[in-house]
Amino acid sequence: MSGTAGRIIGVVAGPEPGGRTAAAVAGILAGTGADTALIELSQTPVAEITAAFSDADAVVFGSPVYRAGHTASLRALLEATERGRWGEKTAPLQGKAAAVVLTGASGHHFLAVDGLRSVLAGFFAVQVLSPGLYLDHSGYVDRNTLTEQSAELAAAHGRALADLTAAVRGSEALRAITPVV
Repeated sequence: MSGTAGRIIGVVAGPEPGGRTAAAVAGILAGTGADTALIELSQTPVAEITAAFSDADAVVFGSPVYRAGHTASLRALLEATERGRWGEKTAPLQGKAAAVVLTGASGHHFLAVDGLRSVLAGFFAVQVLSPGLYLDHSGYVDRNTLTEQSAELAAAHGRALADLTAAVRGSEALRAITPVV
C-alpha cells in the first residue's frame, strides 16, 4: 500500500463504461494520493467487486441518478454484499471509509446523495464522507472531462477521503461500529 490512505477503489455504477460518472470517480481517486483502482460495475462481476471491497481501505461509490436515486445495478451490488449479519460470514464494507458521487443532467436530484449515504452508513456501518458530491452536466467540458472547477472539487473530496480513511484505519472504535440492524 502506498500513502497514508492505503488502497482506495472507485466503483462506477453507470450502464456502460466511461462517461461522466467514471470521470467524477476518477477525479476523486486522483485527489487521494493513495493506491487506487477504478472498477466499472458494467464490466466486472459482482463477486470480483465484493472481493475488492475486502482488500480496500476505502471505496468511492459513483452512480448516475435515474428516477431520483442511484442505479439499479449499484443497488443490486449492495444487496449482494454481505454485512456480517443474519448468518453472513463477511462484512467487507464495515469499518471502511467511503465517498459518494452522483451525476445527473441537472441539479434537481442532488438530494439522491443522501439516500446512498444513508444506506452505506446505517446498513453497512461505513464512515461516509459528508457532504457527498453531485455533479450535473454543467460540471463537464464533454462526456469524459470535468471542468477545471469540478476537477478541483473532486480532488478536494479525494483529499478529504484520504484523511477520513487514515482516521478510520487508525481507530479501533470506528472500525468496530456495526450496522444499525
